[in-house]
Amino acid sequence: MIPKNVLSELEHIVGKENVLTDYADIFVYSYDATQLHKVPDVVVIVSNSNQVSRVIKIARENNINIYPRGSGTSISGGPIPAEGGIVLELGRMNKILDIDTENMIAIVEPGVVAAVLDAEVAKKGLFYPPDPGSLSVATIGGCVAEGAGGLRGLKYGTTKNYVIGLEVVLPSSEIIQTGGLSLRGSPGFDLTHLFVCSEGTLGIITKIMLKLIYPPKKIKTMLVMFDEIESAGLAVARIVENKVIPSTLELLDKVSINAIEDFNRVGLPRDIEALLLIEVDGEPEDVEKSAKIVEDVCSTTGARSIEVAKDENERKRLTQARRSLFPVLARLKPTAITEDATVPRSKVPLMVKRIHEIKEKYNLLVGSCGHVGDGNMHPIFLTDKRDKAEMEKVEKAVSEIFDYCIELGGTLTGEHGIGVVKAKFMEREFKKEGIKFFSDIKRAIDPQNIMNPNKIIMTKEIKVDYV
Repeated sequence: MIPKNVLSELEHIVGKENVLTDYADIFVYSYDATQLHKVPDVVVIVSNSNQVSRVIKIARENNINIYPRGSGTSISGGPIPAEGGIVLELGRMNKILDIDTENMIAIVEPGVVAAVLDAEVAKKGLFYPPDPGSLSVATIGGCVAEGAGGLRGLKYGTTKNYVIGLEVVLPSSEIIQTGGLSLRGSPGFDLTHLFVCSEGTLGIITKIMLKLIYPPKKIKTMLVMFDEIESAGLAVARIVENKVIPSTLELLDKVSINAIEDFNRVGLPRDIEALLLIEVDGEPEDVEKSAKIVEDVCSTTGARSIEVAKDENERKRLTQARRSLFPVLARLKPTAITEDATVPRSKVPLMVKRIHEIKEKYNLLVGSCGHVGDGNMHPIFLTDKRDKAEMEKVEKAVSEIFDYCIELGGTLTGEHGIGVVKAKFMEREFKKEGIKFFSDIKRAIDPQNIMNPNKIIMTKEIKVDYV
């Protein structure tokens, strides 16, 4: 419970209308895309970094937890106010401050929606490649905090590859700037990337400087159908072995294909076990050469058929079908649990096989998909939170998938972040020594542990329920 005098101080900073305490108002800030939830004590809507700093100062003086929030599209429980406190709503900080075409840099506030930035940059003849599945609603601040990736990650990298500078409000309420507008620089510690992927546990990002590039001149989109999912996984490794780096290399299994067809009807065959959505881009002559190599490789690894998008409309229809996967799968069962195991590319066939074996072992409905070009797998468990026995099986299955992922030299997350969902698994990947180092950094910057506590590093057991 927030004391009345503290609420009055917050209202003085942002206005009474921007301090929400009514249950109906604050409930919508209690959950993210995981469907886990915990109702905050108060929601404070801020408009600039000065307000952020003043709110944090009050929180620090009163030892109140702070949880930054953008659009709430996290699928790791990142913005959930798991221990109560203040949800800091950053959505109104949504200005594109500059698109510098000469230096190929954008400066934005954290509440800018990724798709809006993408469109505005394109108008200037430039390209911002990171394209998470929630592109149309995800904020850039959230993408930076979680290290979001997307369909184009194999060739172009993820959000962290484009962040060159930040403005951050620290737990002390001080405002610092890291990095800058130059694309090269090595003055001491890389403070910028200390905050990238930190999930709001070290400070609040209030301004972001991003590198831009030129768009490809041509894109070719292919749909490759397989009768065995293992063959699709093998094709992924073979394509890159043949010195082709597609901009998009996506896997969908039978459950995912049928879910898309049930709700979108894009014309995918229902009798196949898997498909690869592949895009190659670049100079026109290079695109044709790469596409030919991809077709040859897929044919030799067991592809049933290969289709090429006839025009831009068909290309967009196919990629949009892939982007719709999470919501269409979520319609199949009341509860959808999305995981993010990532392995070295050469291990993708093994990971695909193991996910299938675990799914069969526990008799679970799982839609498998992923940005397999860079080894990023997304097994999506479709279940019902009210079925306690099945939820226990899901927990065991997830645990086994993570164990195998780490055994293969992989990581717990490729782009979704750790949040509250995967914090309990962190010691498996980083061992006690690594966790201690994480904790030492957190303690040095946030000694009161008020910034998004119990995320990434689990300091105590907490109870967070499904909506």
